[in-house]
Amino acid sequence: MATSSRVHSMTAFARTEEAAPWGTLQVEIRSVNQRYLEPHFRLPESLRDFEPVLRNALRQRLVRGKVECSVRFESTEAVQAPTVNVQRLKEVANALVAIQRQVPSALAPTTLELLNQPGVMESQHLDQDAIKAAAKTLFDQALDELIDARAREGEKLAEMIASRLAAVSKQVAIVKGLLPHILERQRAQLLERLEIAKTELDPQRLEAELVLVAQKADVDEELDRLTAHVEEVSRQLVQKGPKGRRLDFLMQELNREANTLSSKSVVAESTRCAVELKVLIEQMREQIQNIE
Repeated sequence: MATSSRVHSMTAFARTEEAAPWGTLQVEIRSVNQRYLEPHFRLPESLRDFEPVLRNALRQRLVRGKVECSVRFESTEAVQAPTVNVQRLKEVANALVAIQRQVPSALAPTTLELLNQPGVMESQHLDQDAIKAAAKTLFDQALDELIDARAREGEKLAEMIASRLAAVSKQVAIVKGLLPHILERQRAQLLERLEIAKTELDPQRLEAELVLVAQKADVDEELDRLTAHVEEVSRQLVQKGPKGRRLDFLMQELNREANTLSSKSVVAESTRCAVELKVLIEQMREQIQNIE
């Protein structure tokens, strides 16, 4: 299993190939995002029993993703063609000569009958151990290339997420800066409404109303949690091992706080900030779906 601190994407492709005297081997591995590790193998019948070895090698290196692994094998015609065992043919011919000396009336065999004698024709059997060893080497190489490609793509995703995190922090700072003005504006608007209505409230009742308005508009806790989640996302991006599920959970938490901020918004400026926050969080969430 990969333990690099680099962010790894789940989308990548790799191909390796080797030509040998016994034939040609080709390995292809494709991966896309998936909640869990979902490997699929396509192997030639002659290598079907080798799938558990390749599957185990895959599970040791990858944690998440839908991974399609294809192994193709084409043997050369020269390897498949039977050959004549010249030494065995000479032995059969010598035996026939000896028989004819003893039994002159014995009929000489035809060429086809000679070739059908045990051991005269030999089939060239493929060295399955050599083929499997080559397939394992090619598979490991393809897996290395796939992981490298996932890491390169992951670096781009990490840069994009870091940029969006900085933008989130900027929006949080804007809202924090607006808070004193928001509360003062709420107080002024309440007093203005009372003046228009020509209503006089008991000073204690008026103070209670102002406290209630302030509580509804107070988003300090939401802003603090947004900041904490941003810091945790940044920390996760440099942690070792898979981090996609944890990041996905943090996106849900960020979105929850952004929604609360939006519901508490009482001025246009904070509403715009809340909308921008949700846009940024959604952009990060879409990219995090591809992170291992």
